Amino acid sequence: MSISNSGKVRVAVVYGGRSSEHSVSCVSAGAVMGHLDPLKYEVIPVGITVDGAWVVGENDPENLKLRDRRMPEVEHREEIRPSLDPAHRGEFHFLDGSLYATADVIFPVLHGRFGEDGTVQGLFALSDIPVVGPGILASAAGMDKEFTKKLMAAEGLPIGKEVILRKRSELSEAEKNLLGLPVFVKPARGGSSIGISKVTSWEDFPAAVELARNHDEKVIVESEIVGREVECGVLQYPDGRIIASVPAMLMGTEDGEGGFYDFDTKYLDNVVTAEIPAPLDQKTTELIQSLAIESFQALACEGLARVDFFVTASGPVLNEINTMPGFTPISMYPQIFAASGVAYEDLLDVLVQQALHRVSN
Repeated sequence: MSISNSGKVRVAVVYGGRSSEHSVSCVSAGAVMGHLDPLKYEVIPVGITVDGAWVVGENDPENLKLRDRRMPEVEHREEIRPSLDPAHRGEFHFLDGSLYATADVIFPVLHGRFGEDGTVQGLFALSDIPVVGPGILASAAGMDKEFTKKLMAAEGLPIGKEVILRKRSELSEAEKNLLGLPVFVKPARGGSSIGISKVTSWEDFPAAVELARNHDEKVIVESEIVGREVECGVLQYPDGRIIASVPAMLMGTEDGEGGFYDFDTKYLDNVVTAEIPAPLDQKTTELIQSLAIESFQALACEGLARVDFFVTASGPVLNEINTMPGFTPISMYPQIFAASGVAYEDLLDVLVQQALHRVSN
């Protein structure tokens, strides 16, 4: 690894992208750039516009904050291209061929498709540059709720009932009886609760499928799980040690307009709070932490993940895994690790160093 003349590790923070979670990525990236230790790291901002152009990123994290319900987005600036040649790994060039910057490690603060789903991880794997977070397989599987649940089920982990709709838009009577009402209709490969509907009557089911298909041709229909929503973070250190955070219990998630934890409830309405640590007995807490680490390993994750659960009367049920959780100021992942004794700056340091160590080995 070459180091900049300043002696600092050069971190390319890549954000934005073609996903419906573009703005959330921008807010997360601003927070990451603002918390990377300036004595150790030199930040190289790399933006991806909503239409997929790679551009010189915003170098002032203040301009990537959420203000008055206005979600930021990547502006069209001078375009750049990442090098895919291992001999020039980490380089970003302007269209005329001149050098914009050279990075030692990529931090893809990208949420959703075309970023968190293995595509960007595969792109940078071509040039052998270290990338923060899970690799191609774990990212792709973690993005697709169908395969997340298949891998978890294969490991014997507790999951709920679901039906996958690929081409069809209707459920059979047997499937309706299996799932019951209400159900949640979701894009199979999406996040931030975008495109999700809670259906309490089968008459409303076709409209919910249509909404989900606006974001993904594959739709997953899940039965409602009655329980408290709990989130647990997983962090891998450079020496391979894997730890789980204290869990957080979300409060007020049912207060969203659709009766669940939707996009506005997560990011705009300030109606959701969290109890950190979650008010759970020690046995349940330890079980959730163990299941979170088992889920991390089932998908062959590296670096980080956030695992979401429902805690029911009969025990925890896995909901999903997020391989690049939000890093916004209100995101659970940095909050639950802060409560676990790992400050935001230290969390980022572990993640960057883990990526560098992984490639060096």
